[in-house]
Amino acid sequence: MELIKDLLVVLGRIYTIYPLLLAVTLFMGRRSVAELPVFDYIIILSLGSVIGADIADPHIEHIPTIFAIVAIGVLQKIGSVLLIKSRLIGKWMTFEPIIVIKDGQFLHKNLKKARYPIDNILQMLREDQIFDINTVDMAVLEPNGTLSVLKKMEKMTVTLEDLKLKRQDSGLSYAIIKEGRVQTITLQKLNLTGKWLENQLSEREILLDQVFFASLNEQMSLNITVYDKEIPVPPLYH
Repeated sequence: MELIKDLLVVLGRIYTIYPLLLAVTLFMGRRSVAELPVFDYIIILSLGSVIGADIADPHIEHIPTIFAIVAIGVLQKIGSVLLIKSRLIGKWMTFEPIIVIKDGQFLHKNLKKARYPIDNILQMLREDQIFDINTVDMAVLEPNGTLSVLKKMEKMTVTLEDLKLKRQDSGLSYAIIKEGRVQTITLQKLNLTGKWLENQLSEREILLDQVFFASLNEQMSLNITVYDKEIPVPPLYH
């Protein structure tokens, strides 16, 4: 009788703590879940904790641990079915994909919503062999924290070697303004001055504090994203 009572306590804890874990994980943002769906991340995290505690502490009752593992597995199956069956529950249990770059421009409001800094997005672009944001048609931050990138049609790799054409892409691109702050060291390394940058912005009738991000490629082409200019894009849903 005591064992059944303990098992019911374990079951009650599992099915009351998971909504809290889910809420906290969603609050923390998609960066916290690495490359796993939110619900699977919570399941794996808690399974590891339960098994680790059982192995490390000989005083923990083994049968309740086994019961907890089975209950967590059942919960995962229930959650998977609900994600498929109900769009509303799926929306509550995970993140929506969010567009963070469109037509070579950062969508700063979406970045703020996703709580991702520019540097993280630039890093993920580099990991995808993209070194100039101007070559990106659209970049989508997925629910599992990965970045899906569609390059502009004219920038997509074709068999240029077979066509005996010279490479026409812009090569590397260097961030020279991030969130209104000039990257002075980068400018110096490029043998450019703050005055040069000021003139470039002035020609475009843009003030420094209006600039969310600006990059300069090897062809000296300046790409600027300003705060008060949002490209209208429809939302994406998983």
